[in-house]
Amino acid sequence: MQVLFSTVNTFSFQNNEMKEKLAEYKRELENELHEILSWWIQMTIDEDHGGFVGKVDHDNKIYPEAPKGSVLNSRILWAFSSAYNLTRDREYLKVAERAFLYIAENFIDKEFGGVYWSVDFTGKPLDAKKQIYALAFSVYGLSEFYRASKNENAKKMAVYIYNDILTHSYDEKFGGYIEALTRDWKQATDLRLSEKDANEKKSMNTHLHLLEAFTNLYRIWNDGSLKQRIIEIIRIFLAHIIDSRTDHLILFFDDEWNPRSGIISYGHDIEAAWLIQEAAETIGHVSLLEELKTRSVKMTEAAARGLDSDGGLWYEYDVSQQHLTRQKHSWPQAEAMVGFFNAWQLTGDEKFLKRSLQSWEFVKGHMLDKKLGEWYWGVNADHSAMKQEEKAGTWKCPYHNSRACMEVIHRIDNIFKEKK
Repeated sequence: MQVLFSTVNTFSFQNNEMKEKLAEYKRELENELHEILSWWIQMTIDEDHGGFVGKVDHDNKIYPEAPKGSVLNSRILWAFSSAYNLTRDREYLKVAERAFLYIAENFIDKEFGGVYWSVDFTGKPLDAKKQIYALAFSVYGLSEFYRASKNENAKKMAVYIYNDILTHSYDEKFGGYIEALTRDWKQATDLRLSEKDANEKKSMNTHLHLLEAFTNLYRIWNDGSLKQRIIEIIRIFLAHIIDSRTDHLILFFDDEWNPRSGIISYGHDIEAAWLIQEAAETIGHVSLLEELKTRSVKMTEAAARGLDSDGGLWYEYDVSQQHLTRQKHSWPQAEAMVGFFNAWQLTGDEKFLKRSLQSWEFVKGHMLDKKLGEWYWGVNADHSAMKQEEKAGTWKCPYHNSRACMEVIHRIDNIFKEKK
């Protein structure tokens, strides 16, 4: 994690109100990070079967026999490793070590390589397919754990899985990465990441998180070939995934990069706006970064079309049906906090800082379960909680919300340091 290029000279800390506003934002996010991670420690550690339980529902009911997903466990590994890197709190490192050991023992496919999609509550393989999105998150989490622990096995595992991705998923003809394969790396008939997704060869979502994973791996493994892979994915975003007409992301493609989706995902727009830029900065590609800074602001403006008057970000819009999914899920609000803050740093335009702060106010007002802890999955148009959805599970993890806290804390810290 690092702070991106900032136009700090476009505002002045002679404005004490601005300085106090940022300091309060930071204090609140430090407290919220502690609250999030404390909930995960209290509610999800599985003392009976190892690792972490696979599901906790809206009312904090624990399901001890629920399947355990590799994405959930990799995101737990990343969140607690990153939190340790920020705070040096050894309790966070202890939880990260627990996650690492469980992944190494139960999710790594020791016969064919890669990671399983899921295991049962005892740790036995359940769904053994090779979903590249899941492999990406294992690389992401293992790389962050290495940064926290300097555990060489974690680094080796991250590099091995990265090579598995290149060997089996990379499309030599058209570029990019195929969504999924069977356990033994054969062609799969069902490529979908979830039931709501299109059954297509390539997706924005997998490529975004491959880019994120490769970037984090580059932080611990300064490999020239890896750098070229990062550049290639960035160029795929610029050439195919970011719609040059609208600055929204296209979500699905066939193998030749023909679009296969008309859905706008506002949360992914704002998330990609800062993640792609971060990748170019991390590898030190100056010319590409300059191009991406301009595109990042445009993508942020596109995402802002999904803002409601209450400061919340709507979930999705189907262009062909002219249908807005009138829900506000928690993870897009977290990404909005970072994405709008990033656009403020790039432009100095205070409307973006205001939007970041409004996103946080929306979270405080509607996403935090102030009685039972953690963030709701989301809320409906009338701000009622989506009670049918879980607080911990295959997709609900301490990732977007903890990352938003840590990312904004880091950025504010660096702004203060630069202004001293």
